[in-house]
Amino acid sequence: MTEPVSVFRALHHGRTPGDPLVLPGPWDAASARVFEEAGSPALATPSAGVAASLGHADGETPADEMFAAVARIARAVSVPVSADVEAGYGLAPDELVDRLLEAGVVGCNLEDSVDGVLVDPRRQADRLAEVCAAAGGRLFVNARIDTYVHGDPAATDVVADTVARARLYADAGADCVYPIMAPPDTLPALAAAVPVPLNALGAPDGRAATRRLGELGATRITFGPQLQRRAADAVRDLAGRLLGD
Repeated sequence: MTEPVSVFRALHHGRTPGDPLVLPGPWDAASARVFEEAGSPALATPSAGVAASLGHADGETPADEMFAAVARIARAVSVPVSADVEAGYGLAPDELVDRLLEAGVVGCNLEDSVDGVLVDPRRQADRLAEVCAAAGGRLFVNARIDTYVHGDPAATDVVADTVARARLYADAGADCVYPIMAPPDTLPALAAAVPVPLNALGAPDGRAATRRLGELGATRITFGPQLQRRAADAVRDLAGRLLGD
């Protein structure tokens, strides 16, 4: 039987420009099952969405709670699940890999900022290399690049900084790079500059929107906590109709 990580890795390759891999972001077991039943071939948890489901602010979920929540999601479905584990919760690479594998996931997002400050790119590349070495191919590592979130456009060329980081991370063994919040018009240059698949942040506005990002160079589309927030809005509307005047 093909290993789930091999299935997940293969989903990122051989795609046509208008057909990117769309990965919904479940925040609990119930939402994961909904996305699987809708036909999603794989899922990617958002740390902010999971945090909200657990009653925490974004970035404040204790590691044990995050891994437990991710494990519940992975157990609830039969498709591969990748987990957003923020900057890795200060865990050593081998421990981080062990905990991800114990949770039953096939991949992870690791971001290159801590407490709103970008990490030195070479230091981050070294950490990614250690994670990839510890994983030994058992995890698909998506290197999130936070230059468009925490970079300083007045002090740096954000596109050049993003490309430099992406190349370093790919050389370190990352399977994919994720310049979160990169404007769509920068995607062609970013995709052309790196040798691994490019993850773009999409809006959950239908297939036309995701196809367009694919045409611009994105191999994979994720949505951060937007799906959880739309679900919360729907519950808020329902509550208002049930309990309002």
